[in-house]
Amino acid sequence: MQQKIKLLEDHIQKSDEELQSYVQFYHDSVMEFQDTVNTLKGESKRRALHEPVEDMPLEFWSLDGWSLEKKISTDDAMLLREKVWKRDRGIRDTYITCKEQSEQEVISAFLRLTFSSTSFYGDDTRLGFTSYLYHALHQSGIHAFLDDEFIRIGENITPALFEAIQESRIAIIVFSENYANSTFCLQELEKILECFKEESRLIYAVFYYVDPSELRRPRGSYAKALARLEKRFKDNRLKVEKWRLALSQAAELKGCHLKPKIANEQECITRITKEIAAKINQQRLHITDYQVGLVPRAKEVISCLDLWSTEEKKMIGIWGAGGIGKSTIARAVYNSIADNFEGSCFLSNVRKHSENPTGLSHLQETLLRTLVKEKDLRLGDYHEGIPIIEHRLSKRKILLILDDVDKSEQLKALAGSSNWFGCGSRIIITTRNKKLLVSHGVTSIYDVKELDDKESLKLLSWHAFEKENMDSNYIEACNRAINYSCGFPLVLEVIGSNLRGEGVNLWNSALDQFKSIPHESILGAFKLSYDTLEEVEKQVFLDLACFFNGEKLALVNDMLQSVRGIRLEYAIKVLIDKSLIKIERDCVTIHDLIEDTGKEIVRQESPYEPGGRSRLWFYKDILHVLQQDTGTHQIEAIVLDLPEIIEIQWSGEAFTKMKNLKMLVIRKACFSECPKFIVNCSNHLTRHFTI
Repeated sequence: MQQKIKLLEDHIQKSDEELQSYVQFYHDSVMEFQDTVNTLKGESKRRALHEPVEDMPLEFWSLDGWSLEKKISTDDAMLLREKVWKRDRGIRDTYITCKEQSEQEVISAFLRLTFSSTSFYGDDTRLGFTSYLYHALHQSGIHAFLDDEFIRIGENITPALFEAIQESRIAIIVFSENYANSTFCLQELEKILECFKEESRLIYAVFYYVDPSELRRPRGSYAKALARLEKRFKDNRLKVEKWRLALSQAAELKGCHLKPKIANEQECITRITKEIAAKINQQRLHITDYQVGLVPRAKEVISCLDLWSTEEKKMIGIWGAGGIGKSTIARAVYNSIADNFEGSCFLSNVRKHSENPTGLSHLQETLLRTLVKEKDLRLGDYHEGIPIIEHRLSKRKILLILDDVDKSEQLKALAGSSNWFGCGSRIIITTRNKKLLVSHGVTSIYDVKELDDKESLKLLSWHAFEKENMDSNYIEACNRAINYSCGFPLVLEVIGSNLRGEGVNLWNSALDQFKSIPHESILGAFKLSYDTLEEVEKQVFLDLACFFNGEKLALVNDMLQSVRGIRLEYAIKVLIDKSLIKIERDCVTIHDLIEDTGKEIVRQESPYEPGGRSRLWFYKDILHVLQQDTGTHQIEAIVLDLPEIIEIQWSGEAFTKMKNLKMLVIRKACFSECPKFIVNCSNHLTRHFTI
């Protein structure tokens, strides 16, 4: 006891004012507890309810002569247990223990209470406004929790509470007069701002008889609280400055402001509940079964949106090849940030819907029906819908996502300009065509990157084995699949789903087949980009895919310019913008899957006879055509690259049928005799061979 008294005296000497505030706050809490009990007693009598609650121990309510009749409704009993028993048992026990002791011993006991188990700073509203708001949310079907549902360790946020904050969709913060007295509340505020700003989730502020300006430039109780904290943490001023900054940021949050002598608390609770319910009830999108590698990519897109800039109207693009996950990322972003807007709309498969003659007008109708509840609107032409969208949405803060856009007229019809929409609006466009975004004035473009090997392995394992780690027997086959996939989520999903439950031998056999002939789903995803090309661009792409992956751009330019007779800079730029090729270190690089798609397009020109195809690159097919004399006028280019130098028994007579042959490249080959007919096959023939 002497040691405790000495500790108490040290505290008093250090800050008598601070101790007195603790004592006053203690007494206020006891009085609030008494008021709550009396209120519920009166309500119980008013209702004349006679249902006994047997699990409420009578001795619990014998606090300093107070008593509570056992004839109380079950709902009220639940409220008492939840809001009084759990939170105020510490006060009751401390009060009973100390009521006959000296003032110093009372203060010492209260200090033990506040510094070890439960923090009461900022709890002005806990048994009143916040409690009623909590139950109003629950009655509206909204799963809510109070921070006191998690055990506090002294003044620090517990891992359980931190996890709950991270998993919450919306945070409601009630700022009261004594809020800043609690270091726990300030830590919690700092953590909420950090987590929610990073993922752009909604924070709803309730200023409970506190003006936001008191937080922005601390004055009144907030100024006093921060002054006390600066004394208390004089060796860690940075901590207090972070709290000061957090309060300043919180002052800018939107929500509800209860003003003295004006506010009707019940009406405010009803309004808050309706607004939160409206946000919660917004449609959520299914993202994907396995969200491997998705969160960091979605966060990168969100960071491009500058959501904390509430006046700016912004358009951004998500650009990448087919099957790389653009739409999946867009859905994840939508679910994460939609609550921040007055209305939100996700228009999926814009390209596909626009193929219908009335597709664009139907998309406009969907947009208006979703954002302004215009159910009966019927548009005859999309030009009719443009001024309606501008007029109806020019004052609204909306989120609009246009998924899989491939033509400029789609953008002109649905989001011709960011000025169509209200301040704070954000428009996200996913596309395979970077040029489309640039032409529309979009300056912020997110280039979707492939999954790395670790992410690819995890995603493949989930699809194939429905768990994070695969059996050791499959490691080699999975590594083959990962190399083949090039980090494209779609490919990993196709492989895993098709080979689920199969043995290792079948895995290897299937991967061999996929390499020779791509799976239909994979081919379809990449062929969509090819189909949007002009004819010259298609021919250049097929040349690059079949012959020049990894070659120096200067060499490719020279050879194809002599073959095609045109300059290729523009065609190359188009292929880059449509994510079909890249230029890295002055070399043409193409994903193996996209290369395989190009080769498969050529193979399908004549599936069973290589002589009927426009390009030949596989040495066995070439030798077959030359030795079996099956060449035709369809053949435009041949690149023969043998695995080793061998002698070919061939005179070149097969070239007589190749009237359109424009390019011939032969490496590592010797001929039994000089080919006699090559020189007559084309005026534009490029010859590189060994005799």
